Amino acid sequence: MRTRLLSAALAAMLVGCTVGPEYKRPEIATPAAWKAAPEATTPSPWPATAWWNGFQSPVLTAHIEQAQRANYDIAAAAARVAQADARAKIAGAALLPAVDAGADVSRSRLSSSTSSSRSARVVTAYNTSLAATYELDFWGKNRSALTSAQSLAQATRYDRETIAITTMANVGTTYFSVLEFRDRLAIARDNLENAERVLAIVEARVNNGAASALDLAQQRTVVANQRAAIPALEQQLRQTENALAILIGETPDRLTIANGSLDDVTLPVIAPGLPSELLMRRPDVANAEAQLIAANADINTARAALFPSIQLTAQAGFASGALTSLFDGPGFFWTLVASVTQPIFEGGRLSGQVDLTEARYEELVQVYRGAVINAFRDTEDALVAIRQLADQQGLQEEAVRQARTAFDLADTRYRGGLDTLLNVLDAQRTLFQARDQLVQIRSARLQATVALFRALGGGWAI
Repeated sequence: MRTRLLSAALAAMLVGCTVGPEYKRPEIATPAAWKAAPEATTPSPWPATAWWNGFQSPVLTAHIEQAQRANYDIAAAAARVAQADARAKIAGAALLPAVDAGADVSRSRLSSSTSSSRSARVVTAYNTSLAATYELDFWGKNRSALTSAQSLAQATRYDRETIAITTMANVGTTYFSVLEFRDRLAIARDNLENAERVLAIVEARVNNGAASALDLAQQRTVVANQRAAIPALEQQLRQTENALAILIGETPDRLTIANGSLDDVTLPVIAPGLPSELLMRRPDVANAEAQLIAANADINTARAALFPSIQLTAQAGFASGALTSLFDGPGFFWTLVASVTQPIFEGGRLSGQVDLTEARYEELVQVYRGAVINAFRDTEDALVAIRQLADQQGLQEEAVRQARTAFDLADTRYRGGLDTLLNVLDAQRTLFQARDQLVQIRSARLQATVALFRALGGGWAI
């Protein structure tokens, strides 16, 4: 019975106990449905990991795949994961005994002096030892420290996924901006050609006495304004291309983007799923919770420091005056020491550490809740943008059709001498603005779709 009781007590000491709170996920209300979700008769699956394939743009796919390989932010995040894993490995070492081996040899000269004679002798001593130190983790301090380090390591993995999703989304939106500026440049140049054509007509009418010098000056102003709009668009295009180069890990001079237009890009259809599932689809939310778990473990570590620490130290070895007989004979020795240390007065340092970790935990609870709320907001914002931009694009396409009809009529009437140049100028300006605005709406709609992919976690899930 005594042996069984002793074994049970020893097992309890080795297993230990936890003096801190058990982690529980904070409660937070989730919406039952999305306010701006598209109507769907059947539930749609969550986005695929390679969501960019839905745009059916080989150029976009190539750029994103290169960014996955060469983007510096993603590479830096991967290095931070390796650092966090190393810290977790260091923290876990405290749960295992520390074993050190040592060996030494010493020579000393001993002399004696008497009234009748003097003598001296040299003594050689050999010593080997093996020492082990182990702290009984009775209060769970070391296990909590390991849990904290492992949770932080997991948090860095979620952070890496967040950075990767953000980078992929930025590549998509930046590429669409490149196409947008290309299309706007094409429209500006087309409008310049159109304005120059009208200018030629005005010049001919002035030469024939059918138009005034004022008409000529007004149309020349239109041509000049059209020409002035082109350099600004070219600047924006070049700067956007430079931004894309950095995202995919290239220097701007080495980037080559194949010709393309927004008209070549397919607009994928995506449904957001259920709001309650979003928490498992966002790595930034998972990151916030992993840090919360680590902070909860830090509370356990801080509270355990208030209790006694129990440490075992053992040492064994051989000592001899001759190397050949080092491991023979009576030279073996061993020691075993058990020590208990109890903090008595620390000037409030340990209790202050407990207060600090508890306050840190409460802070991260709010950070986690904020991450959840922001996830819902990001998704709703993207859904609203997609719905409204779809309506806006349809209306703008009709505006372009009407503006083109108005310009054609004004141009025909002016050629026939039935209308003034003022109506032609107004129709030119309206048509140019309508076409330019339509391109911007198309680009915004594609970028809103990318934003929805990003808000939904980019196809990632725990």
